[in-house]
Amino acid sequence: MPSLRVIVIAPPNARYLKLLEQLPDDTMITTGTTAEAFRTAAPLADIIFTSMNDAAPVVREIWPLAKRVRWVHSLSAGVESLLFPELIESDVPVTNARGVFAESLGEFVLASMLFFAKDLRRMIRSQQERHWDQFDVDVLYRQTLGIVGYGEIGRAAARRAKAVGMKVFAIRRRAAASEGDPLIDRAFSVNERVSMMPLCDYVAVAAPLTPDTRGLVGEAEIAAMKSTGVLINVGRGPVIDEAALLGALREKRIRGAALDVFDVEPLPEQHPYWELDNLLLSPHCADHTGPWQEEAMEVFIKNFFLFQQGQPLVNVVDKRAGY
Repeated sequence: MPSLRVIVIAPPNARYLKLLEQLPDDTMITTGTTAEAFRTAAPLADIIFTSMNDAAPVVREIWPLAKRVRWVHSLSAGVESLLFPELIESDVPVTNARGVFAESLGEFVLASMLFFAKDLRRMIRSQQERHWDQFDVDVLYRQTLGIVGYGEIGRAAARRAKAVGMKVFAIRRRAAASEGDPLIDRAFSVNERVSMMPLCDYVAVAAPLTPDTRGLVGEAEIAAMKSTGVLINVGRGPVIDEAALLGALREKRIRGAALDVFDVEPLPEQHPYWELDNLLLSPHCADHTGPWQEEAMEVFIKNFFLFQQGQPLVNVVDKRAGY
């Protein structure tokens, strides 16, 4: 069996690259962070592996040289920046780390709901001020979680919501596919999303970023929410219209929001989000469990051996759909 040649777009000293030692000894690996690092390797490469959020320009630049490449893998779940037209139009499959981050992000959704239900910000503030401040809190089991984007992350959030006795509503491209799903009490089509919003106490957005989902939750959707509603985003920042959300938070038209993702990252120091007291802000690390990169690497390692054996790959991306 001929040896395989792999282009690895990643910092050469990244600790998770140590897992590449599991590949066969004759695998030829070239590692770097710039297109220049791959000028020689690209024409002979069979596989492109990328772990950098800003790797798309590198892949695009070496693509005309990489005529032998037969598979591209992304260490992250989001691939919107990687899918340039030439790659989309090619026969080369793209795979990602879909599912690796679902459980931790499902926990973040639950933590965010508890943060607002128990008003933990008020408790912490009172503790810091040594102030005995008794107040009423909410319970989740009487409430409803709406999910926008019922994929791996959405289902992880739904499992946790069900565990504490919540109802779960979900928006799906094919609502009929939810029939018989024990986690969903009611499914809505994408066109029915405004109708779902006022029925929910919490809305978790877990949709990937595609041309169809950009701004999916906008002025109309946020305006339809309960005044006591909380919006949670663990998908991609631009799926929620930032200006619409910022206005609703500033004017207290909804109770609050919990965000792990943003339009621009890192969030600029002068961004108005930093000033809001009804926003729980996570710097896109809700899925950064201790071994998250190593766990994501295991998907690549598994796929490498499947690829070597001519078997179907797992986590194949629908390049035209964008996820």
